Amino acid sequence: MSDLPTLVLVHGSWHGPICYDPIVKLLQGKHKLKCIAITLPSTTGNPDATFKDDIDTAREAISRETDAWRDVIVIAHSYGGMVGNSAIKGFAQPRDAVETSSSATTGHVIGLILIASGCTLTGLAFMDPFFGHPPPSWRVNKATGFAELVVPPRELFYHDLPEDEAEYWVSQLTSQSLKALFEGGEHAYAGWMDVPVWFIGTIEDRGLPVLAQRMSVGMAREMGGNVVHREMQTSHSPFLSKPEETVGIILEAVEAFTGKKMGDAPARTGSGNAVAVPEARLLQPLTWFKFGLPLVFGRMVGRGILIFGFGRRMWRSMFRR
Repeated sequence: MSDLPTLVLVHGSWHGPICYDPIVKLLQGKHKLKCIAITLPSTTGNPDATFKDDIDTAREAISRETDAWRDVIVIAHSYGGMVGNSAIKGFAQPRDAVETSSSATTGHVIGLILIASGCTLTGLAFMDPFFGHPPPSWRVNKATGFAELVVPPRELFYHDLPEDEAEYWVSQLTSQSLKALFEGGEHAYAGWMDVPVWFIGTIEDRGLPVLAQRMSVGMAREMGGNVVHREMQTSHSPFLSKPEETVGIILEAVEAFTGKKMGDAPARTGSGNAVAVPEARLLQPLTWFKFGLPLVFGRMVGRGILIFGFGRRMWRSMFRR
């Protein structure tokens, strides 16, 4: 089995794999990590492309690597987190399994890195938690079958980039199939329950508020997820505005997942103000509100989901007798 894992990168809505070019260049060129940035069918101009189509594409990329005895780390951004989480199903090594490199017959997904995303819930489509109501940033166009942005994309995704760079990335945006966002909940899977997770939050995010991100981390932890939390003072797209710092966190995650030293990484955690470790500190009351309350509320949501699931299972078991 290869000593280093393959990174499979899953982009978000309206984007394409090109958005990862700045960090792929660093990860492959400087740190010798194989990167596979896939193209989601739902962003290729086909209104009939589904969430399952996106998952299948990610699973194909993962399968090619695991079949070649290479372990995989999935990196996913925004909506891509739904795809990345769901694609992990069946590829993680069982937690109680004991397997040596000499006896391995296949690779596994060994970790998940979520960037400005959320922790998927099994059985729920992307828009289900929002009760089918899109946020103010985009609207449903049933005539075309696409989700249409109604705010300037630069302000939504790239406000911390220089104007010329931001406009270039705006020009690279694509269409986004509605079907992938509103349908396919039966294919959604909480992959974060199967592998350790590193979550990269984005403090200045105007697309997915950082409070929602923190709540998602709290929910996942309450439900049994192993989640390491980092945050960056960036927009929704840290891999474009702070690629070296993003790579630094990714390398830390790779080290944690593999137990192997990745050499000198740029912008290690705690260097300057580039990367923050979100935690409530007793002597810093502001952190109680910034981190403590959202994480606690997320834990409450997670506990509610666990109780609801337990009650539903009990109800079903009573009627099966």
